[in-house]
Amino acid sequence: MEHSHGALIERVEALGMAAVAFSGGADSTLLLALLRKHLGRQQVIALTAVTPYMVRQEIGDAVALAARLDVRHELVEMPMPVGMEVNPTDRCYRCKRSMYAQLLQSAADFGFSELVDGSNTDDADEQRPGLRALRELGIRSPFIELGIDKAAVRQIAREIDLPTWYKPTNACLLTRIGFNVRFTMEQLQRIEEAERFLLELGYTWVRVRCHGELARIEVAPVQRERLLTDAATVIEGIQRFGFRYVTMDLAGYQTGSMSD
Repeated sequence: MEHSHGALIERVEALGMAAVAFSGGADSTLLLALLRKHLGRQQVIALTAVTPYMVRQEIGDAVALAARLDVRHELVEMPMPVGMEVNPTDRCYRCKRSMYAQLLQSAADFGFSELVDGSNTDDADEQRPGLRALRELGIRSPFIELGIDKAAVRQIAREIDLPTWYKPTNACLLTRIGFNVRFTMEQLQRIEEAERFLLELGYTWVRVRCHGELARIEVAPVQRERLLTDAATVIEGIQRFGFRYVTMDLAGYQTGSMSD
């Protein structure tokens, strides 16, 4: 771990100056914090893409974290990429290609020629077509370059006292809907509100997968029993947002469950 941390600092210092694709998650927050510490405030900028299908709370979290780290922060508005309204199987590639091209342009506009992101080796090991778009655009991922996985990211973040060290992984709201399914903004809002409701009840790792009128809830395995105990409250709360049926996935929280 010490070797990974030291190598990461060397890699960061070698950048000289950089813009960070900043989501406010554990990975990009660690990268931004290290850049800020070892390069200085004037040499770093955080750029957060704002899309129609991202969780709005994540934007607020990113703004608060950038302020805490004392980093210049810019929100980059991004329209819906062509074809995304039907949630195509290559949505991650389309999204990342459009998003990072726009972030690159914004970085250049602010005087930064290098844009880096916080992808780690766990992302590279999974089916992540979005990473192909990053490689095509020449976006560097220092964690992947140094063989740093998610566990190492969390450990280093904990060592330097970042509040995001245990933050659950998030993804855009389109991951809660099946591929090749046309969606509406109202539907995305319903999903986001349902997940916020569960988070406010104290559930930590949460997904509300949307199957038409049915909400399939995924929570951390250790919280499945509690979800059954809270069934009446959860059903009433989720139905308020427009779902007719509410069910629990016995497999628990899992990334990419709508990709099968």
